[in-house]
Amino acid sequence: MPKLSERVETFTDSVIRRMTRISNAYGAINLSQGFPDFDPPQALLDALAKTACDGPHQYSITFGAQNFREALSRKVSKTFGRTVDPDTQLCVTCGSTEAMMAAMMTICNPGDKVMVFSPFYENYGADAILSGAEPIYIPLVPPTYDFDLDRIEAGFREGAKAIIICNPSNPCGKVFTREELTAIGALALRYDAFVITDEVYEHIVFAPHVHTAMASLPGMFDHTITCNSLSKTYSVTGWRLGYICGSARVIEGARKVHDFLTVGAAAPLQEAAVAGLELPESYYAELQKLYTQKRDFFCEGLDRIGLQHNIPQGTYFVMLDIRQFLDLPRFRGLSDLEFCEWMIKNIGVAAVPGSSFFREPVNHLIRLHFARQQSTLEEALRRLEKMAEYLK
Repeated sequence: MPKLSERVETFTDSVIRRMTRISNAYGAINLSQGFPDFDPPQALLDALAKTACDGPHQYSITFGAQNFREALSRKVSKTFGRTVDPDTQLCVTCGSTEAMMAAMMTICNPGDKVMVFSPFYENYGADAILSGAEPIYIPLVPPTYDFDLDRIEAGFREGAKAIIICNPSNPCGKVFTREELTAIGALALRYDAFVITDEVYEHIVFAPHVHTAMASLPGMFDHTITCNSLSKTYSVTGWRLGYICGSARVIEGARKVHDFLTVGAAAPLQEAAVAGLELPESYYAELQKLYTQKRDFFCEGLDRIGLQHNIPQGTYFVMLDIRQFLDLPRFRGLSDLEFCEWMIKNIGVAAVPGSSFFREPVNHLIRLHFARQQSTLEEALRRLEKMAEYLK
């Protein structure tokens, strides 16, 4: 048989999605893949029902329907504190996954270097490889997930063309401070490099922490490529509506890549999603309140059971430390992946092994999420109580 591309031999399939498949096979509560089990805002559902009858049902403009881009522009302009031109500075994509891939392919030549924080959302490493770039991993050190700015400067000195920042960060829940982002941005300016940001969790941030958009910092708009989506903010992960925002020069290139990757995002969903983008500011305050309640309820439940975990500053993910189990004879020698498989089969709750997020040899962390309705979280905690029996 002919040989396959060498690049596909350098990474695996998505471990997150694999855990969902195993979870479904055993009927477990899926706290692995991060999507809600509750409905989007009613305004989106009403708009979707209307669009189903009225259309559009054919292609929109490749880089995004005009009214959708204009609605995006109004929202993003508030976030950035500057006017974002819907005609030259936005490109609508099939989710933030494509946004990140298009951004990478727009700026990277084969052999270019790109810095990626570790732990990282698993797509980033694959994105670098698929775009022909070489990833340089910068550790975010548990449990506080701080980083060494000197390591970032060393990466830029090596010729890194960009650094990828997920803010708030999946999987660890870190919210980068304004001071941290300013320091990173200053290095990007000094070395004439890009910052590619993934800001899909921008509205899921817990007080006193505050989300700061890198593109809003002085001098950073032209050096920042912002990737985002509607998935998490409006609970529409299946709609696959994302976007790239940046300078006209960057977006002109990204639109070319996007055109030949996917042609365009779904026209009827863009039409319906305008209703979400026009929701009042109170919606985002309520969303933050909702997820704060879910985080507190879930983390307090983990505490009662005696499970060790971090307290996320943002996102809807919690990192569970399983060393107390791996030290027991029953589990000694298991990898975090094998432990997650054991949890699905014996506890009935699905998690993601932390090793899929770390470049370093980390085998003692697993990721759970709490983007679930109250009854689901209550049942998940009830099942997780069985884990306490092994600690007696």
